[in-house]
Amino acid sequence: MFYCVFMRKPTNIQTLYIDFDSFFASVEQQLRPHLRNKPMGVLPLESQYSGFIAVSREAKLLGIKRGVRLVDVHETWPDFPAVVARHDVYIQVHQKILATMETVLPVHKVWSIDEVECRLMGRERDNWQDIAMQVRNALAQTIGPYITPSIGFAANQLLAKIAAEMDKPNGLVCLHPRDMPKAIHNIEISDIPGIGKRMGKRLEKAGVMTMPSLLRLSGKQMRGLWGSVEGERLWAGLHGYAVEKPATKRGMFGHGRILSPDWRNRSGVRNCARLLLVKAARRLRRENYAAMRLSVSVGFQDRDRLSRECNLYPPAFDDQTLLCSLERLLSALWETAPPAQPFKTSICLSSIVPLQTRTEDLLELESEYIMKILQNVDTGDVAVAMKNATAEDMEKITSSMSQRASDRFNEEFEMLNKVKIKDIEAAQRKMLEVAQKLMEEGSIERDMDES
Repeated sequence: MFYCVFMRKPTNIQTLYIDFDSFFASVEQQLRPHLRNKPMGVLPLESQYSGFIAVSREAKLLGIKRGVRLVDVHETWPDFPAVVARHDVYIQVHQKILATMETVLPVHKVWSIDEVECRLMGRERDNWQDIAMQVRNALAQTIGPYITPSIGFAANQLLAKIAAEMDKPNGLVCLHPRDMPKAIHNIEISDIPGIGKRMGKRLEKAGVMTMPSLLRLSGKQMRGLWGSVEGERLWAGLHGYAVEKPATKRGMFGHGRILSPDWRNRSGVRNCARLLLVKAARRLRRENYAAMRLSVSVGFQDRDRLSRECNLYPPAFDDQTLLCSLERLLSALWETAPPAQPFKTSICLSSIVPLQTRTEDLLELESEYIMKILQNVDTGDVAVAMKNATAEDMEKITSSMSQRASDRFNEEFEMLNKVKIKDIEAAQRKMLEVAQKLMEEGSIERDMDES
């Protein structure tokens, strides 16, 4: 067994995991005193037909869950308060939380806007209760007492996350290796991260319906049930091995939403798509990416679905550029739209590139530096890289070439027909790699990370 042979199995606590309780709702209660200690919810947009994306702990006690529509809640509680989400505010609070956490323990990894992991060293592993108290006090003083953390300690990230969710809200649970695996025998299989409804049904079909029965499986059996190494990785995590989940490569940022009845028209589609795009663009910028492609899709009541997409050059990350592109896509989409009522919409920012490796950064260099780069890149690759460039950027490139090189570039460029976006990206990467090499050699003095 790979994990048994090669992986370390800690005998003490290694990880602290924090999962903030009803984060969006708690932030609103902290910042709006009139909502404190009351049932309330947070909506994605201002419509009574929208479903809540978060509800307060007081609302949960009434049986109101995330996803329930405001109009349905108002049938029983006519004065139930609801506010529209303020994602910019939540991000600001999130950043403040990270800064506060760093005063107690270094943050090892941010898993989401309301989930944080820290690693424990030396004596910290024995003083976990004191550390939990320090974390709570620091957050209460800096962020506020209504934004409460549920804290879990365990030998690895998976078990610490499970511990953080075992006694919500404002919980504190330690799953010490000496108490495992009995300490998790009574939790539901559906409470294990990575086991959704579909996987739950697969396990049930295999006769695995309780935690003890799941823990009795071997790593090989779990790999077979999952159909991938993820099953074996989950087995290792549940059995207390020090599992590091491999980093995933970000491929896109997207959001979709079923339209509330009063938004099921062209104006509603436009407003909803704009909100979704701004939200996706905010995430894009926060993770230091730019997008080379934007797509929008609209589903209709007759189950028909229309999509439009466009390439973005230079790669875009600002709201103005993206929203202008969205307007053009929607105009083209409505030209062939069916008479049926729109039912849902989604947007997607894809073909993403790190902000520090955008090709237009090269064009901000001095002409002599651009010339050095072009001398080390095949003319055909330059032509492909500039396929979707603006006239201004094309001028920067050709003006940095000799007349002979410029003529050859124009000849190559005119021979290009349709070029796949992946080929444009590959050609741009070649230019960027050459530029980076020249910088390392000192031939180019400007740092490309400068803005």
